Amino acid sequence: MTLVTPFTTLDPARLQGATPLPQLGVIRAQGEDAAKFLHGQLTQDFSLLGLSEARLAGFCSAKGRMLASFVGFKRAHDDILLVCSRDVLAATLKRLSMFVLRAKVKLVDASDAFQIWGLTGAALPAGAQKPWSLTGGPDDGQTVRLYPGAGVARALWVAPAEQPAPAGERLPETLWAWLEVQSGVATLTQPIVEAFVPQMLNYESVGGVNFKKGCYPGQEVVARSQFRGTLKRRAYLVHGDGPLQVGQEVFHDSDASQPCGTVAAAAPHPEAGWDAIVSMQTSAAAGGQLRAASADGPALTLLPLPYPLLDDI
Repeated sequence: MTLVTPFTTLDPARLQGATPLPQLGVIRAQGEDAAKFLHGQLTQDFSLLGLSEARLAGFCSAKGRMLASFVGFKRAHDDILLVCSRDVLAATLKRLSMFVLRAKVKLVDASDAFQIWGLTGAALPAGAQKPWSLTGGPDDGQTVRLYPGAGVARALWVAPAEQPAPAGERLPETLWAWLEVQSGVATLTQPIVEAFVPQMLNYESVGGVNFKKGCYPGQEVVARSQFRGTLKRRAYLVHGDGPLQVGQEVFHDSDASQPCGTVAAAAPHPEAGWDAIVSMQTSAAAGGQLRAASADGPALTLLPLPYPLLDDI
């Protein structure tokens, strides 16, 4: 299948600014066992998490299927924030709380206590350039560097609710959503809960899975998928002329009766059509025609991923 990149004439100035992100919420973990507790529940290492770095992490069922995804970081060694989609927050908090038992940690929905903004381009403060690096202080806002989208630098800014909003131009939410898709890193939302193991969203390739850490729910399934050469589905970028939505099925012309993939994130392209992250069978990405919603639905074009995939072993 030929990879193409449509619409290469976007003015970079259109893609710079700050966007409020009310669709994201915050789970706060406080207490001397906060890092240890999260380390035992999520796909990433929180025990060794420093104060100048963040983590992309998944929370999985016992079958290795993702229930939520987070960008997590410390405000202090006993105070950790987990940023996730609001539509999965309540169920995730309830499930995580079931495992606290005697651990010295308190989990709460702290969404109202913090504001979350997306920053792009010139709106980013000076500092570390590497994805998942953390800069700033807890009282005046902390900035987590994300993977770029369409070549544009991006970050999350998380600050106490009473702090002034970031200065600068306001970036439309639709453009932030498109840059999210272009980054190739999907945030788990309600329509795709339990649809994927982390590798089906390329989380192992973008710093979302640590294969050296100890056990967590679903760890055996996730590890087996990686080390026994059984990765048959990956996340890919696609472009279509019509609207695409999370949870929508994708079909390949080799089999009209069965979907080959599922839309994990989608947003309108700034000029025409829609772009999406689709988790699908690797064989479907090798050639042939992809279509959205049905075997005779709108055609999809495969786009190049902005990062290399980590090979399974």
